[in-house]
Amino acid sequence: MPLPDGVEELVESAARGDPAALDALLVAVRPEVLRLCARLLPNREDAEEACQDALLALARGVGRFEGRSSFHTWLYRLTANRARSTYRVLRRRWLVEAGGVPLPEPVDPRRTSVVAGTRLDLLDALDALRPELAEAVTLRDVLGLGYREIAGLLGVPEGTVKSRIHEARRQLRHRLSGERAAGEGRR
Repeated sequence: MPLPDGVEELVESAARGDPAALDALLVAVRPEVLRLCARLLPNREDAEEACQDALLALARGVGRFEGRSSFHTWLYRLTANRARSTYRVLRRRWLVEAGGVPLPEPVDPRRTSVVAGTRLDLLDALDALRPELAEAVTLRDVLGLGYREIAGLLGVPEGTVKSRIHEARRQLRHRLSGERAAGEGRR
């Protein structure tokens, strides 16, 4: 889903410190940020929390946007990172509130929708990857960016992006198939 027309101008003005432009920018990008967060997080409240976190990070960081990639691509990266970070915070909070009772591994499909369970398994598996691998595969496979876009965004050659994605997919397949097998053994 493309961002509304005029966003690039709002970015430039917001980066120069114009508070009205920043407000307009946040309003303009919020629907897309929420949509991206909802692709990663299994329920609406978590996606809303991640969206707010991403918008706050955008407001604080717009002045550092360098233009090496399009704003849309930069926003995807920021949003994916904030959604994964929000998931980690929510997971830690749940562990504390549950008195140390661990989350079911893998997610119990009797209590969680298949889609939500799959996303939780994916987020757990992404969390186990080195950050550069998790970021590359999230940008490609979850958010749908092209290899060239990712290379520009990360400031690495396209071949490096492809190798990171290949390795991340290999590790994810191994981790996710291992979790499925462990879950089937418990039934």
